[in-house]
Parts: sequence; structure tokens; C-alpha cells
Amino acid sequence: MMSQVATYLSRSYIPKREHKVGAHLLQRLPEGVQDRPYTLFRLKPLSPIIGAEIDGVDLGKPIPPELKEELHRAFLEWKVIFFRNQNISSAEQLAFARLWGGIERHPFLPQGSVEEVTRFEKNEKAIGMENTWHTDVTWRLKPALGSVLRLSEVPPQGGDTLWADMAAAYDNLPEEVKVQIDGLTAIHDFTGSFGRGLTPEQLVAKQEEYPAAEHPVVRIHPETGRKTLFVNAAFTVRIIGLEAEESEKLLQYLFKQAHVPEYQVRFHWEKNSVAFWDNRATQHYAVSDYYPNRRIAERISIEGDLPE
Repeated sequence: MMSQVATYLSRSYIPKREHKVGAHLLQRLPEGVQDRPYTLFRLKPLSPIIGAEIDGVDLGKPIPPELKEELHRAFLEWKVIFFRNQNISSAEQLAFARLWGGIERHPFLPQGSVEEVTRFEKNEKAIGMENTWHTDVTWRLKPALGSVLRLSEVPPQGGDTLWADMAAAYDNLPEEVKVQIDGLTAIHDFTGSFGRGLTPEQLVAKQEEYPAAEHPVVRIHPETGRKTLFVNAAFTVRIIGLEAEESEKLLQYLFKQAHVPEYQVRFHWEKNSVAFWDNRATQHYAVSDYYPNRRIAERISIEGDLPE
């Protein structure tokens, strides 16, 4: 019998692996939308399709309608926008977030100075646990429109956050996969994540309060019209209509699409930096590489709508 080494050296066995090499389809704007300059601030792109820093806006001051309109265009076109040197209070951060809609209250995470603010305080006793690719609160029937995150204390090194453009992830799927997932829906549930820290009685109560949600695997962005891949490893548990093994195999493949660097932007935080991201079009990943140093962030999430 030929040994495995001899089999390989004879080139009779070469594994077949799927690789997408070369150029990816990277489309920042929806079809038919022309690129236009911004007139009320300076914008610095951090990648070709996702993430841009905005300079010349003080979030602690009132935002007039014309500035809000232009910021909203940047928010839609770049999916996540960043502001540095924003020495603002929680109340001022909240006032900025309210320009985009009602405010969610997170039922599982610690509150900040007011109940609308979620506080993430990491140190030698509290390790960063947000280092998995996810879209916030997709276990809600109406997941968040977006979030405004401000860091008031940063570690000396590390603690970056990455965002992935899930429209680009969808665009680059093989056509046969697009056909396969067209029209499918999936179940999203908090039980496997936030449910771990609850007693059995608390879990039952929260499951009744927040029943599992069913969302399309491919979501149509309600403002841009773009198709986005709307499943994530933190909260999506099962594709409806598929056997468990088939569902999990397909989900694992779809989850990996967020890992592609061409679809990502990585942001290095400084004290008083602010990020505002479109939760309908992105996933994000908070790098947990700074333990035991302190990292303090406050997040405000904006109410969303029913995914279609």
C-alpha cells in the first residue's frame, strides 16, 4: 500500500478547497447613486467601502437639520462613521443618538448613568467578551437601527473594534448560494449568549418577554435598498425549513463571510472617540487583547424596524 507521503508526492491527491482570490466586488454605494462631496465637514475614508472618520463636528453642540442630513448620508454610505476628540457627557451622547429615533434599553447589560446608556467597564475582574462577530440584538423582533459608542478610557495598547460590510459579504457570495438562501428565514435567540448568566427561573421569564425572532437570511436595507447578509454567530440559531445538520453547515459558511478582510474596517480607539454604525448593514467584533487593562465604553442603541 502506498504511504500517505508517497501518495502526496505522486500528486495523486490534491485537496479541493474553495478560495476566492483576486479582486472582490466592492461596491460602496447602491446602484444608481452618485458619489457626492460632503460640504459641512471633512471626511476621511478608512477603507474603500466601509468606515470613515469625520472631522469638524462637535457632538456636544446642537446639530442643525442640514448637518444631520449630511451626517445621515455619510452614515448610510460608509456604514460606520467615527468622531475623535469628543469630550461629551452621556446626556450629550444621548441627545445625538435621539436625532435618529427612539432609544432602546438593553435588558441584560449594565446600565450607565441613565437607563438608556449601556456601560461596558472592562478591567482585571471583567474581561472583554464581545470578541465574536455579531449584529446587535437580532434576537429582538425589531433589531436596533444603529448604535453610538463612546470610549472614555482606553487601554495603552489594543482594544480595537472591527466592522464588516454585510452588503459586500452578500454581493460576493457564489450565485448558487444566493439562489439557495433567497427567501429563507432564520431564528434568532439570546439564550445561547445572555441566557448563560441567568438562573432557570430568570431564563424562563426573559424567554417569555423576548421570544425567539424570525428574520430573513438576506435583509433588504430599508433606506438603501441593498441586500445584506443578516445572520450572525452570536444570535442566529437555525434556518427554518432545513434539517439541523444542513442548517448548521450553511450557517457556518455564511458566518465566515464576515471574516473576509476586504469587507472590514478596523478602528483604533483614542480617549473620547465615538463610533456610530448602521446595525442593519454591518457586523462588528471588539478585540479582547488588552486584559487586565481598563477599557470603559458607553453605548446608546437606536430603535429599529422589522427586517424584510
